[in-house]
Amino acid sequence: MPFRRSMRLLLIVLVFLAAAPPHAKAQESWSWPERMKNPQVFPKDFPAEKLGAVMKGFTRALGVRCTYCHVGQEGKPLGTYDFPSDQNPNKARAREMYLMLGDINGHLKKISPSGDHRVNMWCNTCHRGRPRPTTLVEELGEAYRKSGVSGALDHYRELREKFGFAGAYDFRERSLNDFADELREQKDGSGSIAVLRLNASEFPQSSEAWESLADGYKAAGNGDLAAIYYRKALEIDPQNGTALGSLRALDKPAAH
Repeated sequence: MPFRRSMRLLLIVLVFLAAAPPHAKAQESWSWPERMKNPQVFPKDFPAEKLGAVMKGFTRALGVRCTYCHVGQEGKPLGTYDFPSDQNPNKARAREMYLMLGDINGHLKKISPSGDHRVNMWCNTCHRGRPRPTTLVEELGEAYRKSGVSGALDHYRELREKFGFAGAYDFRERSLNDFADELREQKDGSGSIAVLRLNASEFPQSSEAWESLADGYKAAGNGDLAAIYYRKALEIDPQNGTALGSLRALDKPAAH
C-alpha cells in the first residue's frame, strides 16, 4: 500500500510538471545580462549577480514586481520584457531616487555617528513595502479627495490589515486625530467626527481619544453628545484636566 501511494503521488507530480505552462521553463532559464543596455546610474560593467541583488532589493523594499518600472506583461517570461526601454515613467523616478539615496548616504558620512555604527539610508528605510513612502495622514487625505470620508475610513482599515505589523504607517491614535483636524479645517465637520468616532473605537481605553471626539461634537454645536464623551474621557482618566475644564464650560449656564 505505501508503495502504491508513492507511485500514485509520483504520477500526479509528473502530470503536473508536464502540464506546466511553457513559459515556466523559460522563466527559470532566464539569467541576468553580463552587460546592461542603456545604463544610466549603474556602471557599464556592473556585475550581473550584483545587478540581480539590487533589483530584487528594489522589489522587496517597494512591494512591487518588475513591471512596476519595466516594460513587460505580468506572468510572461522575463525574456519577453524590454528591460532597456525607458517608456515606463517609474523607471526614471527609480533612477532619481537611487541617485538621491547616494547623495543622502554621502552626506551622512560627514556626520559624526551617535552610535557604534554609522547610520545608512536604504530604500526600505522609507518605503517599507510601499511604492510611495507616504504618511498615514497623507494616504487618508488622498483617499478622502477621491472617495470622501467613507472611502478614507475604508482605506484606513485596508492599510491596517495589510501593514499593521510592518511599521509602514503610524497607526497610533495621533494619526487619525491629525486627519480629523485636517477635515475640520476643510469645514467638513461631519467627516471629522466620523474619523474621531473610528479613533475612539480603535483606542477605547484612551481618554484623549474620547476627549477629541467630544471636542468634535462641541465644535459642531452638539453640546449634549460632547458632554457624554467628556464624561467618558474622565471615567478613563479622572486627572484629564482639559476634559474636565471643557465639561464644566458646557455645564455653565450661558450669560444673558
